Amino acid sequence: MTECSQSEFEFKGHCSRRVGAAFDGGTMTSDGGALLLREADRRLNLLPRLAECFLDRRNPVFVTHPVAEMVAQRVYGLALGYEDLNDHEQLRQDPLLHVLAGKGKMDEPLAGKSTLNRLELGDGSPHRYQKITYWKDCLDALLVSVFLEAFPAPPEEIVLDLDTTDVELSGKQEGRFFHGYYDEYCYLPLYIFAGEHLLCVRLREADRDAADGCLAEVQRIVEQIRARWSQVHIILRGDSGFCRNELMDWAEQQAGIDYVFGVPRNDRLRRMIASQLAEAAAEHVRTGKRARVFTEFQHLTTTGSWSRVRRVVAKAEQLDGKENPRYVVTSLGPGQWPARPLYEGLYCARGDMENRIKEQFHLFAGRASTETMRANQFRMYLSGMAYVLVSGLRRLGLKATELATAQAATIREKLFKIGARVTVSVRRVWLSMASSYPHQRLFQQVWANLRCCNARGGGATTIRILDGAARLAGACPRGDFQTRCRVAGSSRYPATGPNRPLFFRIRETGSARPLFGRKNGSTASL
Repeated sequence: MTECSQSEFEFKGHCSRRVGAAFDGGTMTSDGGALLLREADRRLNLLPRLAECFLDRRNPVFVTHPVAEMVAQRVYGLALGYEDLNDHEQLRQDPLLHVLAGKGKMDEPLAGKSTLNRLELGDGSPHRYQKITYWKDCLDALLVSVFLEAFPAPPEEIVLDLDTTDVELSGKQEGRFFHGYYDEYCYLPLYIFAGEHLLCVRLREADRDAADGCLAEVQRIVEQIRARWSQVHIILRGDSGFCRNELMDWAEQQAGIDYVFGVPRNDRLRRMIASQLAEAAAEHVRTGKRARVFTEFQHLTTTGSWSRVRRVVAKAEQLDGKENPRYVVTSLGPGQWPARPLYEGLYCARGDMENRIKEQFHLFAGRASTETMRANQFRMYLSGMAYVLVSGLRRLGLKATELATAQAATIREKLFKIGARVTVSVRRVWLSMASSYPHQRLFQQVWANLRCCNARGGGATTIRILDGAARLAGACPRGDFQTRCRVAGSSRYPATGPNRPLFFRIRETGSARPLFGRKNGSTASL
């Protein structure tokens, strides 16, 4: 049988020119912009901390693929659009992914699909092959920690958005249940956001109330936030699925915590706003446009589902051919939040959370195709971490750019997907990116933004002096100061002696600043 060894391919010519092709371009990548994502992770210190949330029972002598490399490989893969573990059979040879994952030996492949699958399946029980497991509490705390670190100073008020969505199931996964509203077998994950910051992703079975378990999650998040920001005012916000006495009663007993939740429509509530509905209908007839009339009243359910009378704000709206009443219950007073601003300005703003949930699925949070709920929860964590990474890039690198409010899929398409030739030598890895890339100015601005900001994302970096040594306070959880700064001496300022100053060279900027007269236990900011 004749073996084909075709190496050049001729095509129909173009005018007077021949047209041909060959696989002789060298090592190429379509993800040249991913280096910006790596730069964002250096500022957030996300993936190193994520790797610390795992327990690895493998014998270190025989470990080829450390947990830190595998976790980074998966998170970067999701951010770049590679949802399937099978994709990594080819990606494991990509030198750029070696750089992203932190693998020093460029001639050795990264983890393959089988190794990455064992990372997902470990549940902590003794097993011959599945010896890696994750600590759920550690991952939950990391999401909140990244949110807290994004603020150089405590805000006066934050809003926690609660919502659920469906993750469709096509197989016989553990905990599958047919949900009548979504008309499919699915999971019912709970998401909690603060603005664009993801604070919680909890995979749940679909055979339960939308608010099931949300109180425990809110209490955990509030406790961690209050440990850092003791005076911040917190508002809980959600649709009618979270209008539950348990959650409202708890918020009313806490200092500095309020809520605004949707209330399901019913005939009794409609009768209470009948005059406002009539007024809105008359206004609609007069103007031919949508008409809204707002009112509020004190309300107590007749079924006993509420333990006390609460303030309800009602919107009586008339649209073309139908009325559209809506109700919200809140612990906020009318002096601070009158009826219309409360509904239109505060409650309706929760609609932006739908975009944040949509971004989770752009990063493949719906890929719940493993057998166990724990493994599928792990996949949702990975997608969540990919979102935190992309969101961090958007916050730190894309500020004041045309993509400052772009969603993850748009950022991936316009900023990450850059064709480049990869050259690897003993001294460097060099990407020769396409000269025809249309967003070069944007790339330059993002790079400059990321290089200018520090590990705190805009705030000052705090140095603590301990026994003549220095540590980054908060920015380096493991106290690994040498990766960022180093102490130096000179003939003018001696490096030894009780009166010596400390010099710190920040490798990102190359600048050095002396700290005169600093004593042990004191702090300084760079």
